[in-house]
Amino acid sequence: MESHAKRQSTIDRRRALFEEAAAIIERDYRHDLSLDALAHRIAASRRQLQRAFAEVGGTSFRAYLASVRMARAAELLSEGALQVHQVAVAVGYRQPAQFAKAFRRHHGAPPSSFRVRRSTLGARAA
Repeated sequence: MESHAKRQSTIDRRRALFEEAAAIIERDYRHDLSLDALAHRIAASRRQLQRAFAEVGGTSFRAYLASVRMARAAELLSEGALQVHQVAVAVGYRQPAQFAKAFRRHHGAPPSSFRVRRSTLGARAA
């Protein structure tokens, strides 16, 4: 019984860590975020946070951050108001080439073609 209660508290703690970290990432994705800095912000160790992402989120810190950034980048590109390099900066990338590579890896197409494809679909619906 003792080990089950401890295990449940560990699970609850990891869930709370993940939720707190995810909320910070959702809010601050455009800033330079690191696992160590995030762990410090939420008073956890680097390893605790890694375990929380793996066990609760089913992912890693780095993959989660990239996913949030790529989702926001897709939104910004589909709106069409910003150029690709402006979107890169807006979602936390210093180098547009690094952003384009990450975007291509995540979405399977370069940001420019995604933007064209999205705007073309939007034009057809109008």
